[in-house]
Amino acid sequence: MAAKVEPFWKRKTLEQLDQQEWESLCDGCGLCCLQKLEDEEDGGVYYTRIACKLLDLTSCRCTNYSDRRQFVPDCIQLTPGQANQFQWLPPTCGYRLVAEGKDLPPWHPLICDDPQAVHNAGISMSGRMLSETAVAEDDWEEHMIFRAG
Repeated sequence: MAAKVEPFWKRKTLEQLDQQEWESLCDGCGLCCLQKLEDEEDGGVYYTRIACKLLDLTSCRCTNYSDRRQFVPDCIQLTPGQANQFQWLPPTCGYRLVAEGKDLPPWHPLICDDPQAVHNAGISMSGRMLSETAVAEDDWEEHMIFRAG
């Protein structure tokens, strides 16, 4: 009997992943594309249900991923070299989990081979977000949903 091969995210470091492997760690929840507010007193980061103008509110995928920085210059490009800064990502995020040496959850597409599982499990904000074009920035505080960290 052949030995079971560990999945790439368990046998490689983040820096060893190729672009396709890196991108596949994204579960498609869209939470990283929600607008966040920082508490000036304690530095806490609060997620709102206000989505980036490029995020599809149902699929939770960027509508212009390859050129997003042209339209959203402050869009954060996640890289393996930033892994020590991933605490602001949701605790369910594949990038954060792998960086912390934790297992991917059962609904992650790399585990269950179903990109809809993240939505079916209620992890994503599919159908529960507002576009940033629909809410004045001064009103974002009224739409906070959780604190990162």
